[in-house]
Parts: sequence; structure tokens; C-alpha cells
Amino acid sequence: MQMLGEFKLPHFFNYPPYFTLQPVRDTREKQIQLWKELILDYCRTQKVFVIGLDEDFQLFSNPAIERTLSHESREAFLSALVLEGRAEWLDKGHRKCLILWHRIQDWADLILRFVKENGLEDSVMTVEEIRSGVESRGTELHGMDRTILMRALKLLEHKGKLAIFKGTSADDEGVKFSI
Repeated sequence: MQMLGEFKLPHFFNYPPYFTLQPVRDTREKQIQLWKELILDYCRTQKVFVIGLDEDFQLFSNPAIERTLSHESREAFLSALVLEGRAEWLDKGHRKCLILWHRIQDWADLILRFVKENGLEDSVMTVEEIRSGVESRGTELHGMDRTILMRALKLLEHKGKLAIFKGTSADDEGVKFSI
């Protein structure tokens, strides 16, 4: 089995046709499904939140078989994730894609679990403490993308689970949990 750092690549990664969009509809659908699963799994385990379509992304090439995904293939696979609600284009030109290996609701649930497990039900934390503080080390929240975190926090605020308050800078943004 081929590895990409610590990440185990699936068998299809060594099959050259999977690096070219397949013309037969059924084959293409299977190919897209395999790539969607691979992208989500890789991004989750490597904590990748944004993929640039025009940037080098390790997963999109396999030097062992001398294959690289075309721009069209990359866009097709990422667009398929967007259609499923597992990614969002960050710009109108579809050059950067935000990967949602957890949906926003799932991130919100992880935040609630984190708060309860750490006894923070009536506490105040900064947004930065949630994504990079001592309490979040070893959790999926540690190092998470700020955009995704803010969207999950706003969802929880809408549900009455917390209040977000602004400081004098982005580093001062805080959250008052009321669970």
C-alpha cells in the first residue's frame, strides 16, 4: 500500500485511468465517488481545510505512476463535494475550495461535546482559545479553520447555546457558553 506521509492511499491511487476523467457515465460516477471519499478522508486526517485548484496539492498527483489530475478533473471532484454540501467554493472563479469533512452542524456538535467534557458550560473563551488553546489540544477543534469555527459558533448562537461577543480585534472575539 502506498503512503503519502502517514496517510494510506487507496489502491485506485496507483491505477492511471483514475487520474483522467472517465468518459463512460457509470465509470465516471464511481471515479468521482472514490475521489470524493479520498479527498474528505485525506483532509480530515491531515487537517486540510482549503484546497487551491491551481496550487500543488499532494493528493492530486502520483509521481510513482507519473500522473497528475487535470484542472478539469480537480474541479469536477471538488464540485461534486460542493453539490453534496461537503465543500464550498470560496470565490466566484472556483479557485479555492473550503472542505467540510465535517458539516457545520457536526462541528457545532463537536464544540458542544468539547464544552461539556471540559466543564465549560458557563464559561467564557476566546475564539482563538477554542481553536488553539490548551483545552483543545488533542481534539479535532485544535487548529480548525477560523471560517468553519465561526460558522459553527454562529449556528450554536442561533440555537441559544452561546453568545459571541466582539473585542477590539479578531483575537479578542469571545464566546460565552450557556448550555
